Amino acid sequence: GHSDQDCRGLAMANSLQGFLWTMLLLFCAIQELGAWAMHTSVEGPGLGQPEDPKLLASGRVKRGWVWNQFFVVEEYTGTEPLYVGKIHSDSDEGDGSIKYTISGEGAGTIFLIDEITGDIHATERLDREQKTFYTLRAQARDRQTDQLLEPESEFIIKVQDINDSEPRFLEGPYIGSVAELSPIGTSVMQVMASDADDPTYGSSARVVYSVLEGEQHFTVDSKTGVIRTAVADLDRETQDRYEVVIRATDMAGQLGGLSGSTTVTIVVTDVNDNPPRFPQKMYQFSIVETAPVGTAIGRVKAEDSDIGENTDMTYQVKDEEGVEMFKVTTDSNTQEAVITVQKPLDYESKKVHTVVLEALNKFVDPRFLDLGTFRDQTIVRVSVLDVDEPPEFRPPSDLMEVQEDAHIGSVVGVVTALDPDTANRPVRYAIDRSTDAERIFDIDANTGAIVTGKVLDRETAGWHNITVLAMEADDHSQVSRASLRIRILDVNDNPPELATPYEAAVCEDAKPGQLIQTISVVDRDEPQSGHRFYFTLAPEATNNHHFSLLDIKDNTAAVHTQRVGFNRQEQDVYLLPILVVDSGPPALSSTGTLTIRICGCDSSGAIQSCNSTAYVVSATLSPGALIALLVCILILVVLILLILTLKRHHKSHLTSEDDEDMRDNVIKYNDEGGGEQDTEAYDMSALRSLYDFSEIKGGDGGGIAGEGGLSGNPASELHSLPQWVQSPDLDFSVFRDYICRKVEQADEDLSVPPYDSFQTYAFEGSDSPVPSLSSINTWSSSSEQDFSYLGGWGPRFRQLAALYGARRGEEDADAS
Repeated sequence: GHSDQDCRGLAMANSLQGFLWTMLLLFCAIQELGAWAMHTSVEGPGLGQPEDPKLLASGRVKRGWVWNQFFVVEEYTGTEPLYVGKIHSDSDEGDGSIKYTISGEGAGTIFLIDEITGDIHATERLDREQKTFYTLRAQARDRQTDQLLEPESEFIIKVQDINDSEPRFLEGPYIGSVAELSPIGTSVMQVMASDADDPTYGSSARVVYSVLEGEQHFTVDSKTGVIRTAVADLDRETQDRYEVVIRATDMAGQLGGLSGSTTVTIVVTDVNDNPPRFPQKMYQFSIVETAPVGTAIGRVKAEDSDIGENTDMTYQVKDEEGVEMFKVTTDSNTQEAVITVQKPLDYESKKVHTVVLEALNKFVDPRFLDLGTFRDQTIVRVSVLDVDEPPEFRPPSDLMEVQEDAHIGSVVGVVTALDPDTANRPVRYAIDRSTDAERIFDIDANTGAIVTGKVLDRETAGWHNITVLAMEADDHSQVSRASLRIRILDVNDNPPELATPYEAAVCEDAKPGQLIQTISVVDRDEPQSGHRFYFTLAPEATNNHHFSLLDIKDNTAAVHTQRVGFNRQEQDVYLLPILVVDSGPPALSSTGTLTIRICGCDSSGAIQSCNSTAYVVSATLSPGALIALLVCILILVVLILLILTLKRHHKSHLTSEDDEDMRDNVIKYNDEGGGEQDTEAYDMSALRSLYDFSEIKGGDGGGIAGEGGLSGNPASELHSLPQWVQSPDLDFSVFRDYICRKVEQADEDLSVPPYDSFQTYAFEGSDSPVPSLSSINTWSSSSEQDFSYLGGWGPRFRQLAALYGARRGEEDADAS
């Protein structure tokens, strides 16, 4: 346990002075008393620890630990290690045979122990705000054998708190707001400070609040930190922001307590406590008299010390004259009053206008109505400036009337324009010809009288819209325009006419008095009293006994039959002239013709046909028979066309077979062949077409007689062709040129096969050293061979069989 000497040594080691160490000595005294009270001498392995079997086997007497709970003061600033306490075992006889050791948190670094005495010292400065206690274990060992003499026991070293941490405002910076003119005690905001000291030990963490700066306007609750207004006349317009310094002190505000402070910014918000005020009692503006409606004259603004929506205001004109002539609106961005022209101005009528303008707040706070009226008035003086204006038409009548039968030069009306300026200059008139391109009207340039320039016709154009120009005589740029409508009044100058070319039909078996047609008329005139027409048959129809005309007195007439039955074979159409007269004045008339056709009707009165031709046709041939006849004619035409098409196709097919391309045979002939018996390789008749036999018949050498020669008989010459003898007098230049031309064409055309064999086999040539092997080329004038078998070789050898067969027959005849 601790002794008085230990406490005195502790007090002497610490050089702290003042109140702090007085409290520390008091604490040591209390600790020592507690240590004596808690001292125990327990025989056993230790404080609640299980027995050590080795110690029991040796027969030694059980011993127990003797110590107290340890405390150490934080923030020790002495130069020597701070004494914490002593551990001691009952088995320690003071001979130094026991060695004391500790382990655990801070053992060997923060806390050191004297192995002999068991004294524990703290070598470092401790801070309770970082760590409040340390848990260690104590051992008592035999110095010689290093064996545990006592079971290991755990103990705690608590760090004793001192007031070393000042209160801190951790949620700053603080910004609050309060409305101006708020009553005393209005809550603004709450601040809160925290202290890191132990709140369960003493008053180190008990914080109180106070105002260091700004106490004239605000207070703070010492316990809760709630800031409130201290006055009721906070005025944002005077000061809109306050910086209040709040201090927090621990130790409940007692002497020696630590403190911290923070600055709180309090913004005073606006209320509508200020009315609008015009800086001037009168404003003056000027504007020209020709300014159009809607032109802005100027802007004025009433000032308001408030801000935000509390400065929103509206303006209005208070006097009657100003309301009529001017209009005022509010610019929502600048809160200015915009004054505009609402009615055309006239310098000659009034040169100066005085307007009373009022401004008032849009949002009024009823709490401050006792401060006065929230509106203000000012006077706006508007001066009208004179300008040179164009003439003005007076009176502004835009309608004139004239009869359509008015003569050219007749006066339609007079327009008048005056110069509104004080100079009252003379005026000249003209018509805008873009509105009267046909020059139907003219105007007197000096008097403004409008006269007709052409003959008028209401039925062609009943209205005319023209534009009249009025300008100053000496300045034509000062011009004004007036639209003028001229209505052409009607005169009865058009006779009535039948509404349409009427045609009616009546059955052959019609009865007398039967209504045939109702007649109506049209008249292009438009009399003011309305139309009234009269109907009668024309004089040329006085001998008419077939039809009658009845005037119905409602501007229509009805035509009826007067006889029993009609015969359309005798007369199928009747023309009935009708005379129509209007009511004038003057009364005009015209004659129209009603065409009446006599028709055949069925028993119910339905018309079937209305002319004699249709009647004859219908009696002889019905519509069904006509359709059948047309169908038959159509089928016949199709058959004829089909037959003609087939014939043309068959003819073209035969022509293509006869006109076989000889180039195919020539190509086939370009083979070695099988001799004279090989008759299927080519068509000999194609070779015959290569020679002009007429040249042989009519040539100079055609009549030479001799051995191997040709006779002068055309038949004998034709039949002797198989015994062909090349005559030196024959000219093959035509064939040669033809063949060479074909060869050149074939050589130039790369898309076709070559035809060189055509030249090779067309003729032998004049100087061939090799005689022909063909049986056709023979020097004999006669042949003993029988060519009758050629007739059985088919159509390809028909011509050859005819030649040889005929020749054989002639030779037999000559021989006989």
